[in-house]
Amino acid sequence: MKYKMIVLDLDDTLLRDDQTISPRTKEALMNAQKEGVKVVLASGRPTFGMKGIAKELELEKFGSFILSFNGAKIINCRTEEVIFSSTLSVDTVQKLFGISQREHLSMLTYLGDHIVTENRNEYTDIESGLTGMSIREVDSFVEAVNEPVVKVLMVDAPDKVAVAEKKLQPELAGELSVMRSKLFFLEFTEAGVDKGTSLHQLIRHLGILQEEVIAMGDSFNDLAMIRFAGLGVAMGNARDEIKDAADYVTDTNMNDGVAKVIEQFVLAYQQA
Repeated sequence: MKYKMIVLDLDDTLLRDDQTISPRTKEALMNAQKEGVKVVLASGRPTFGMKGIAKELELEKFGSFILSFNGAKIINCRTEEVIFSSTLSVDTVQKLFGISQREHLSMLTYLGDHIVTENRNEYTDIESGLTGMSIREVDSFVEAVNEPVVKVLMVDAPDKVAVAEKKLQPELAGELSVMRSKLFFLEFTEAGVDKGTSLHQLIRHLGILQEEVIAMGDSFNDLAMIRFAGLGVAMGNARDEIKDAADYVTDTNMNDGVAKVIEQFVLAYQQA
């Protein structure tokens, strides 16, 4: 199979634990793009927190794409055209804030280049570190968020977030997409929006077939795109549930797992 698209989660997949791309992985991705393969960065991160990585991989030069906010926004890196965008209404955000208070979870969202929260803590600081966005701590979340936003997060200790996920997925079914991106991050986007559904929109836009797509990830919010792709790949450091859903399990993010897939399934075919 000649694959035409490589879709990559960022944290614990493309990126090593120090948030860098290994030289071997970068070389493999650059070579794939030179062969005409589209590279898509697919993350729960906001777009702002992905642009530095997109620039490092020269996605704008090759007309590749960013799929941010767990699929709620798709951007063409060459033209900066927004191919798809989904938002949550102010009323929905206020409802979710009420639920976060009921469940005793902290909540955050994004306005401009800032993370907005009432309660800065270790988890909001982690998100700030991952995205490069500064934190704006406000007295009233409801008053501060007075326009639609792409997504919101409820954050806390992993055991509390796991309990909330099991409770809120059925409670909000058909109304919102509810998924964990990390053990301590519970993410909310518009119903039906996830990395898999957005990937489907993108390949239709480009005329690429489902079976011509490789998608790689490690976490719960990667499941939809791993299941959707022609070749769904779980990282060696992924949880067992992710590995069970994948067509193939590669090495870890610390041992060039992404590069090994590209070399075996993309570059070897191109050079044959």
